[in-house]
Amino acid sequence: MKGQHIKKKLAAAAIGLVMVFTLGSGSAFADSKMDTVIAKTLGTSYKTGGMSTAGFDCSGFTKYVFKKVGLTLPRTSKAQFKVGTSISRSKLRSGDLVFFNTLGNGVSHVGIYVGNGKFAQSSSSRGVTISSLSQSYWANRYVGAKRVMSTNAYQAVAYD
Repeated sequence: MKGQHIKKKLAAAAIGLVMVFTLGSGSAFADSKMDTVIAKTLGTSYKTGGMSTAGFDCSGFTKYVFKKVGLTLPRTSKAQFKVGTSISRSKLRSGDLVFFNTLGNGVSHVGIYVGNGKFAQSSSSRGVTISSLSQSYWANRYVGAKRVMSTNAYQAVAYD
């Protein structure tokens, strides 16, 4: 059990270092409140129905992050896709939700855009991680994005 805890901490630290070098300055991971919450969850395992640091599913992760910064989201990816304002990919900003069709029947996955073409998500295969929207798997399944934060909320919790 202790070995797993150490491995999880090392994995989170390694992911954090990779993020610092790959995202660089001007990224969502500078020091906003949302960045801090996301960074603390990196490496958390995937758990179907999970909504805590004991394990997250995709929408449980987004709901958790938004709750930690004082904002409320519906529970499922499909329900989250129904809120907010549709945003084109070229207009994405940190904190926007990005949606994917991974099961072939409409919206089935959600993540949080973090800047520089990347998004935070709870992946069923890797747990909480940072992925690239341009990676072929995600690019081929991208459905759209929603802005669920007002400009004031964005400046308070997601802006660097």
